[in-house]
Amino acid sequence: MIIVGLGNIGKEYEKTHHNIGFMMIDKIAKVNHITFKLEKKFQALVGEYIYKGQKHLLIKPTTYMNNSGLAVKAIMDYYKADPCELFVLYDDLDLPTGTIRIRKSGSSGGHNGIKSIIQALQTETFARLRVGIAKKQEMDTISYVLAKFTKEEMVLIDKVLEKIPRLIDDLLEYGIDYIMNHYNGVLNEIS
Repeated sequence: MIIVGLGNIGKEYEKTHHNIGFMMIDKIAKVNHITFKLEKKFQALVGEYIYKGQKHLLIKPTTYMNNSGLAVKAIMDYYKADPCELFVLYDDLDLPTGTIRIRKSGSSGGHNGIKSIIQALQTETFARLRVGIAKKQEMDTISYVLAKFTKEEMVLIDKVLEKIPRLIDDLLEYGIDYIMNHYNGVLNEIS
């Protein structure tokens, strides 16, 4: 499985709404003692996650959000991976903060990172997990996604991050249908 978290590289983007994908990948890596290596040929930071003897990849593209497809396509081509082996983690402005939605396929929903991946792979058929970041109406979209999480939001986001390593293990163990049935909705409500 190729597990890709979407975000923007650089200190100034840490803990911003648009970087929830990177935050999830970092949490999985931390819990499993995985380190990342910059792979220039992929334009990505890559970590190897061995689960029950199988190698899986944790990916953080270094292309910036709007060009995420460049990194994803390079990795998919190199490993001759099928889109069904791809799982993308990212933010969703239209979901309440801390809510997740897992789907097997779908449009970009206006998300530029997903748009880039769909364009690069020429398919919408890859699994994804969206975490709600509930856009505040008074802010324009760009300012909001590049703003840091508030303390109140981080309480909800931390609860999401705590569950992500188990969710990924369940994905690898039982498959996409299982995690859709067990994790769709508000993660905070799952014990």
